[in-house]
Parts: sequence; C-alpha cells; structure tokens
Amino acid sequence: MGYPGGPVIDAAAQRGNPKAITFPRGLTASKDQDKHRFDYSFSGLKTSVARWVEIAERDGVEINVDDVAASFQEAVADVLSSKAVELCQAQGLEHFLIGGGVAANSRLRTLLEERLTSIGVELRRPRPGLCTDNGAMMAALGVEVVKAGLAPSSMDIGATPGLPISRIVV
Repeated sequence: MGYPGGPVIDAAAQRGNPKAITFPRGLTASKDQDKHRFDYSFSGLKTSVARWVEIAERDGVEINVDDVAASFQEAVADVLSSKAVELCQAQGLEHFLIGGGVAANSRLRTLLEERLTSIGVELRRPRPGLCTDNGAMMAALGVEVVKAGLAPSSMDIGATPGLPISRIVV
C-alpha cells in the first residue's frame, strides 16, 4: 500500500464494508488491572489481517482490498475510541485532544466524536492537514523552543514518554 499507509487505508476503507471481515480488537487489559487499564496493542490485529490474506490467497479467494481496509480500520477505531471514552470517564475529563497522523483518519474522527459527545466530552482535533507524524510535530515544537530563546536540552537526555507536557508560551 505504500508509505504512509494511513491515507491509503482511509481512502480504501471508505469504499469498503467495515463488517465484511471480523478482525479481533486490540489487546485490552481488564478493569481489574488498573495499571494497564488503558494499554492497547494492535500486533494481534496486524497478524490477523496478514493471516486472513494468506489464507484467502491460498484458497484462491478474491481479496477485496477495500473490505479488508474498512474492516481493519473499524477494529482500530473501535479500540481507540473505546479506550478514549473509558479514560475520559475514569479521569472525569471534559475535553479530549487527539493528535498525530492517526488523528486524520476519517472513521476515527467520526467514532470519537459520536462516542465522546454521548458522554458529554468535547473532542478537540486539528484539521486533517495539520495531523502529521509525531516526530515532525516534535521537530516543529523544537523550532518554537529555539525561537523562544529557551536553553536546549543536553544531548544525553533520555526519552521518558510518561513525563507531563509543560506549557510553552511562544
């Protein structure tokens, strides 16, 4: 499908049937495992798609790429939006912000809007043209930090994704 695959999958999914293939939903930890309650994984889903295609090819079944894309996209959007709802309810949030390349996905945007609105949470999202790779967003933030005259981090700083985000006023 090429790189980046997201826009291609989104376009194909719009032509396909999201109920054509029942793919598994990503790893979901039970509510009893509070530490991992909001974790998810799509490795099983990706394997399931690969196996489905392999079996279809082996059996000489015509593969409708649009249906595969729509079914895959539905599984991902279902898990991400379900986790977002669960998180907002657990934390008592009134607003939810999505970013990165996945934030441009039309089905995810629609499902998040529907599910979050139903629980009284406002979805905040950039327009699709501003939904870009997280690495590019971090580089853009770095430019703003330099422009603001803030001191750069040392070159031996570690990556700790769990740290809170500080507000930078530029």
